[in-house]
Amino acid sequence: IKEDFEIIDKKQIPPATELKNEEKGEEARWSAPILSLAKKASENLALSYGQALKSASLVGFISKPVSNDSTAKPSMAMCQAMEERANLMNMMKLSIKILIQSALSLGRTLDSDFPPLQQFFVVLEHCLKHGLKVKKTFIGQNKSFFGPLELVEKLCPEASDIATSVKNLPELKTAVGRGRAWLYLALMQKKLADYLKVLLDHKHLLSEFYEPDALMMEEEGAVIVGLLVGLNVIDANLCLKGEDLDSQVGVIDFSLYLKETQDSDGKQDGGITAVLDQKHYVEELNRHLSCTVADLQNKIDCLEKTNSKLQEELAAATDRIGSLQEEQQQLKQQNELIREHSEKSVEVTKEDTKVELDTYKQSRQGLDEMYSDVWKQLKEEKKLRLELEKELELQIGMKTEMEIAMKLLEKDTHEKQDTLVALRQQLEEVKAINLQMFHKSQNAESSLQKKTEVISSFEGKTNEMMSSMKQMEERLQQAEKARQAAEERCSKMKQELTGRLDTCHQQMSQLDSKCSTLEKELKSEKEQRQTLQRELQQEKDATILLKTELQQMEGLKKELRKLQDEKQQLEKVCEEQEQALQEMGLHLSQSKLKMEDIKEVNKALKGHTWLKDDEATHCKQCEKEFSISRRKHHCRNCGDIFCNTCSSNELALPSYPKPVRVCDTCHTLLLQRCSSNSS
Repeated sequence: IKEDFEIIDKKQIPPATELKNEEKGEEARWSAPILSLAKKASENLALSYGQALKSASLVGFISKPVSNDSTAKPSMAMCQAMEERANLMNMMKLSIKILIQSALSLGRTLDSDFPPLQQFFVVLEHCLKHGLKVKKTFIGQNKSFFGPLELVEKLCPEASDIATSVKNLPELKTAVGRGRAWLYLALMQKKLADYLKVLLDHKHLLSEFYEPDALMMEEEGAVIVGLLVGLNVIDANLCLKGEDLDSQVGVIDFSLYLKETQDSDGKQDGGITAVLDQKHYVEELNRHLSCTVADLQNKIDCLEKTNSKLQEELAAATDRIGSLQEEQQQLKQQNELIREHSEKSVEVTKEDTKVELDTYKQSRQGLDEMYSDVWKQLKEEKKLRLELEKELELQIGMKTEMEIAMKLLEKDTHEKQDTLVALRQQLEEVKAINLQMFHKSQNAESSLQKKTEVISSFEGKTNEMMSSMKQMEERLQQAEKARQAAEERCSKMKQELTGRLDTCHQQMSQLDSKCSTLEKELKSEKEQRQTLQRELQQEKDATILLKTELQQMEGLKKELRKLQDEKQQLEKVCEEQEQALQEMGLHLSQSKLKMEDIKEVNKALKGHTWLKDDEATHCKQCEKEFSISRRKHHCRNCGDIFCNTCSSNELALPSYPKPVRVCDTCHTLLLQRCSSNSS
């Protein structure tokens, strides 16, 4: 883009004394209102500080020497952090706005000596330092914002040039100086907003350097990154070699923001603003085109490499095809030779098989005759063998039956003896338990008298059981005598054994049934005694529990009184905090409106493209052809070209300091947004 410059005669330039007098007159104009504003600000700060102290003492933010409330400290810290973030964000908005206005009014590249640019870097440094964690080392504590900026090199490879140039500067010795140099270089590249956005997208890495309530970890960081996009309009040429960035003191000069701005926008020519707008659009388009060209070059390199590889593979494939064709011809010749040999061998084998078949038929007739004779002899021998096996099985069955009968008798006698021994042991245990329960029942209270009667009834049952056990013993003795007699007679008379065995089995089944009934009665008695013991223990445990519950009730009454007192205090604190939350809600609604304005700026910068004059021949809305009488006009919101009637409206956009020409469709949309925001 070509820029026009006018040549002025030396006579038209005023002398230095007149310029100094004019500067003094201008300072006198704006110094008086600054002093009055400073006085008012100091008075307002004193009043607001006193009111804040009173409200904090009422709410409980300030700790009193008498009270031990530790909950007020974190709430006070949260309020302070929110106020700091809001103040820093407002200062950032002011500094960016004044920097853009001053840069557009000058219409040239900015140097490092430009005061609004210096103040912008000071405010940005304060924003990056907010909420930084202090890292302890062997030398001492370290707190610098260059640590998170070093992460950009890993996340965005385009920033490697900035990092290497900052590290190669020999004049920089501290981390603060390197961080300032990094910011200067990023602004010159017009990628400061992009780099900070990459950092905010990876907040899990930023948490190592910043506290959770820091400005870069909250929503205000995203707002500041959106504001920094507007700085792509500015061209800066900053020299880093001659400046001492390590020892600079970052103090915010509020006098720049308190000056009375004169209405000098009307004096500027409309052509300069249009050229600047076109210049900014062209720069953004060039940036996007450079990115696409780099991508296309990388793709071309990849395609060339793949093409060369494919050509090499083609040459190798043609060589392989030639070798395979030669091998195929050789294999065909070998197949013909093998086929001739196989046909000859097949004819020879056919003749041999015919001769073998004749000999086989003759030999098979003789073998069939021999086989029929042998088969007859085999059948006769099988019949004889089956008869012998049947006789053997009968004899073995008789033997095994006799042995099984003897073993069953011995097992029955042994089992009866074991059951008698077990029953005697159980009776002794029952007697011992009865004695113990009798001693315990004497010492029990009146409530256990009914239970003793039950025990006495159980003792009667046990006596009956004893008598039945004696009868069983007598019967067992009789059975033993009968068994001895049976053993003597077994050797003499095997036929009588079968009848007596049946009688013995019947008697044993009766005895088993009686034993099972006795065992069930014993188990029921044991269970009843165990239930009695459990009831005694439960009553004792109940008395102990009642005593402990009485003690707990007394402690709970004391705690209830304390909780009632705390409840009254908390209700007072809640009422005061609800008032504070209402005030915070008003601030949040204002911040949301500001966020929507910033989003509209981002949409205007990213979503729309600036049409060239040569591309449009008709109005986009009414579709009338342009001529000498019907001129072309750009819409500053969407970038399209319209006629004068379709773009006669003017509105103030966030990216422009004064009202600008807008088309009818954009005008209606923006008015609808403003009405919805106000409602």
